[in-house]
Amino acid sequence: MSIALSSSSSPLFAFSSVELKPINTKNLASFRIPTSFSARPLISRKSCRVMATVLKEDEEKVVLEESFPPKASPIQDGEGGSGQGPESSSSNGFDKWIVKLEQSVNVLLTDSVIKILDAFYHDRHYARFFVLETIARVPYFAFVSVLHMYESFGWWRRADYLKVHFAESWNEMHHLLIMEELGGNDWWFDRFLAQHIAVAYYFMTVFMYMISPRMAYHFSECVESHAFSTYDKFLKAEGEELKKQPAPEVAVKYYTEGDLYLFDEFQTSRAPKSRRPKIESLYDVFMNIRDDEAEHCKTMRACQSHGNLRSPHSYSESCPEEDEPLCNLAEADCEGIVDCIKKSITSSPPVKQKL
Repeated sequence: MSIALSSSSSPLFAFSSVELKPINTKNLASFRIPTSFSARPLISRKSCRVMATVLKEDEEKVVLEESFPPKASPIQDGEGGSGQGPESSSSNGFDKWIVKLEQSVNVLLTDSVIKILDAFYHDRHYARFFVLETIARVPYFAFVSVLHMYESFGWWRRADYLKVHFAESWNEMHHLLIMEELGGNDWWFDRFLAQHIAVAYYFMTVFMYMISPRMAYHFSECVESHAFSTYDKFLKAEGEELKKQPAPEVAVKYYTEGDLYLFDEFQTSRAPKSRRPKIESLYDVFMNIRDDEAEHCKTMRACQSHGNLRSPHSYSESCPEEDEPLCNLAEADCEGIVDCIKKSITSSPPVKQKL
């Protein structure tokens, strides 16, 4: 009798809270979010707790070209063991090549969009912000569209991903409403440019997300990183003037009134209700928009590791004494077309042993 023996593990991927630290106060375009992903054993729900991170006003982060530093790349998880064979080394080398290619394309695309914005909106801040926010909300529409399609076909079912991405689009929509109230969409040309870039961006992101979700999430991280840098420079250049101007009504309502469940939902590195902004002037509005972009960066970074994203509301501050099964719906092993092709090439058949 021959019995197939196989080993399996169910690592729970967790990402650490991100502390933003200034790198160079003279170079406003350079900012970094150091992050680490680690594979940890499956733990009891009693120890589940969201790590909250407070974004200081003077902190900067994220270097686009270093979105996947060697120690933080998801392809490094489980790497470095003494029993690593030649097939594993070949697989890791292929993974690194794919990640490098994806990031290079994303940085090139991001730089192209930045050059367009710089050319048309050198000194028209609100119009630039209107275009930027119109573009920034598009990826979340694309992610939700593809996830709904996969769910309809019975392939991938990810409730947390759908919740978080919808909350992100809701946040970006209010950024857009704020810019419209400030007059950023007054010119027909600005509306035309923003809308047509958004349409092209949507279909490109849908295609990219179906090919490689990791690449699509990294591209969105690049866009959000640029948005953070743009708002940060604007605050430092126009801060004193902004403090003299009143806050738009839509901003006051969004940040301080009503049910803030969706406001908490997109901030996956924070515990719910840990951030409650005070809006007293236009400066406070832009400071919170900038902080929102930082939270988007952290969420997009977390998404680049398979199954790493969890809704902040999925964790309970007071866990019951007895462990309860987590609400995890079935997922496919492959993240996208690229991942499926890679696994079909590099995976080896299960080891069989005769007893």
